[in-house]
Amino acid sequence: MPHQPRKARILRSLATAGALVALMGVSAQARESMAPPPAFEITTSPAGNYLSALSAGAQRDTAAAAAYFREALRYDPRNGELMERAFVAALANGNINDAFVFADRLIKRDARNGLAHLVLGIKALKDKKYTQARAAFGNGGGGRQRDVTATLLGAWTYVGAGDVKRAVESVDKLKDERFGLFRDYHAALMFDVAGRRADAQRRISSVYSEDKSTIRIVDAYGRIMARAGRTNDALAAYEAFDRLSPPNPVIRAGADAVKSGKPVAPLVHDAQRGAAEVLYGLGSIGGRQSDDLASMIYLQLALALDPQHGLALATLADVYERMKQNEQAIRVYELVPPSSPLYENAEVQIGLLLEAAGRSDDALKHLRALTLQRPKDIETVLALANLQRSRKQFAEAADTYTRALTLSAGSRSDWSTYYARGISYERSKQWPKAEADFKKALELFPDQPLVLNYLGYSWVDQGMNVPEAFKMLRYAVELRPTDGYIIDSLGWAYYRLGQYPEAVRELEKAIELKASDPVINDHLGDAYWRVGRKLEAQFQWNHARDLNPEPEDLENILVKIEKGLADEPTPNAASTPSAKDGG
Repeated sequence: MPHQPRKARILRSLATAGALVALMGVSAQARESMAPPPAFEITTSPAGNYLSALSAGAQRDTAAAAAYFREALRYDPRNGELMERAFVAALANGNINDAFVFADRLIKRDARNGLAHLVLGIKALKDKKYTQARAAFGNGGGGRQRDVTATLLGAWTYVGAGDVKRAVESVDKLKDERFGLFRDYHAALMFDVAGRRADAQRRISSVYSEDKSTIRIVDAYGRIMARAGRTNDALAAYEAFDRLSPPNPVIRAGADAVKSGKPVAPLVHDAQRGAAEVLYGLGSIGGRQSDDLASMIYLQLALALDPQHGLALATLADVYERMKQNEQAIRVYELVPPSSPLYENAEVQIGLLLEAAGRSDDALKHLRALTLQRPKDIETVLALANLQRSRKQFAEAADTYTRALTLSAGSRSDWSTYYARGISYERSKQWPKAEADFKKALELFPDQPLVLNYLGYSWVDQGMNVPEAFKMLRYAVELRPTDGYIIDSLGWAYYRLGQYPEAVRELEKAIELKASDPVINDHLGDAYWRVGRKLEAQFQWNHARDLNPEPEDLENILVKIEKGLADEPTPNAASTPSAKDGG
């Protein structure tokens, strides 16, 4: 019986790869939400609410955890441990006013609670009570990170009080060179707020000379240089970033602002936003280290001080996505106002999150509407094409990719669009067009292993250009020797040619790398059957059955478990190719 390998893995991975993890801004401006409001079954049972809170925390549902802990605390308001849990949950969910109340109560119980002091310091800073804020930050406890936090936040309170000299002196106490970039970056921002442009240039130039790849640093450098009249230096920095990285709306907006000849706004306007920048930095470090709770707390505090801090919002949304809290992430992106240069990216991201949340119809409707609103925005068009492909609307996806290519200025990066359109053509049985696109992708990126793999396998599968095809597949494996999906394609190509011992050899390598993939287990079962290892074949098919294969694959697997394979097929008989793109 012909094998029907699965393609959904390819489509999902490509759709994810095509998504922009955009740098977002946030505003207090609200609009109709695409995310349904959370529903909590609050009970009259304190124990029930407490257990629900623990369960929500384990599931990383910050909204539910905050609601249930708050409710449980109502029945046991003197319970210090419960109060601290409610405090942390409120912070993580961004319930800042609740957190302020809990922090005040906790300090009365434990004057050494460092997080409570930090939160009360943020409240005082927000109220422009700078001396009180500085005292709270100083009571945050010991430890290197707390010292850095207290020093930088305390320095910004001096900026708020109009004493930039003392502020910078405080920052410069951070002698450890591991904090050198952080120190000079904030000193530059402080000087810029105070209008001391020469000092701001000197400090930001030092930072930029060491790190030209961080968006926030590049944007700060560009703005400070432009405000000092050094527009050529500013534009050079923006353009250098664009050459090294995919187009970024923050960088593009900064460059456009400089080119306009109009006054360029500073990155940070005041002490409150400067402190938010400190908290964002700490939150982003937590995100990179996968410390999601610490990251969320710092980022929520940053947004409490500066609701329009774009990078804080982007990182927070990314944390929610990583925790599979897609509705929460949608709510974050929905706060981006139309006036923001990041609004378009936020809208695209909402569409992708709707799909991730299982709301495919809403996602498709949302992205189609966006392409009608801005038909010349290539990223929006690509997002729609990726979604259509993931929905197996291959002919429509191919047409949408064509629209995207007409919008492109033409660059090496177009290889991925040709590749994706080639897959769409191949899946909609338009092979000549698919082959032309794969060849074009390789022309733009000759050693791209995903394209080598897909085209090479397709040729083998159709009995075309077999020597060149195997050369491509072997080269793809050489380029990605630990990619189980690509090795699976080479093994399955051997199988399609009737070279079963070679197929077993490669598929066994693939299964070591991707033991939980149902397609590879299914392929190995078929290869085992053909070399006479029928008990092992049954084991692999049973394993494939238990790994949640695609419905069309499951039907064939069940037949093979019951009856085995039919007589040996003619090599190169038509079939749907394997996971050619390497997952």
